Amino acid sequence: MTTAPPPLAPDIAAGLRRLKLATMRQLAPELLVTAKTQRRAPEELLRTLIDAEITARDASSAAIRMKTAAFPVIKTLDELDRSACSVPGPTPGYLASLEWITALENLCLVGPAGTGKSHVLVALGVAAVRAGHKVRYFTAADLTETLYRGLAGNSAGKVIENLLRNDLILIDEAGFAPLDDTGAQLLFRIVSAACERRSLGVASHWPFEQRGRFLPEHTTAVSLPDRLLHHASVVVTDGDSYRMRQARARVASHLNKH
Repeated sequence: MTTAPPPLAPDIAAGLRRLKLATMRQLAPELLVTAKTQRRAPEELLRTLIDAEITARDASSAAIRMKTAAFPVIKTLDELDRSACSVPGPTPGYLASLEWITALENLCLVGPAGTGKSHVLVALGVAAVRAGHKVRYFTAADLTETLYRGLAGNSAGKVIENLLRNDLILIDEAGFAPLDDTGAQLLFRIVSAACERRSLGVASHWPFEQRGRFLPEHTTAVSLPDRLLHHASVVVTDGDSYRMRQARARVASHLNKH
């Protein structure tokens, strides 16, 4: 039967609690016993406790950032089906370096549905969170709705500034539904505000030369892509939807069994 280590002296426990060193307070009793038994140097004990506290805080911060990012699912680049995704070969490696975020550059993924755009967008966001960046994911519709609510409350500017506290803002499904004049202007405001201050990642199935399909006002239709593409990496995907290919494969497999 294992004997529980003696508790910390009350003043030490109180001090660690006050300093919010929860991991050190939890591990210290057992480590103190081990240190005495094995005659470890005080510096080694202190180093072990500090490393454990830092590791625990880093993990907690990462979990909070991941939750705040609001990803619809968690995906990684390793999970990307390279046989079904037409993103150019070297491109994921460069994007995964996350240097473009540090350089305040944007990323634009353009191509038909089912060609890997959303997977790459989310996977890069997840990688950025794990690297210590603050990230926020939206669909274009959700972002527009958020900005509309800010406009209704006369706080659109505050909403945008709060969003710019993130290092990377991801906008998925841009152009999936047409925007009215107000929605387009609100979207332009956040793209303009982020320009050379924060990085944006955008996925759209409409090429930029067809922006008139979802941006109604001519000035906005010209200015928004101009700001977005300034210092941006543009990745064009093509091919058939891998979801459709998987569906056809399932149907064919079912028919072959019968």
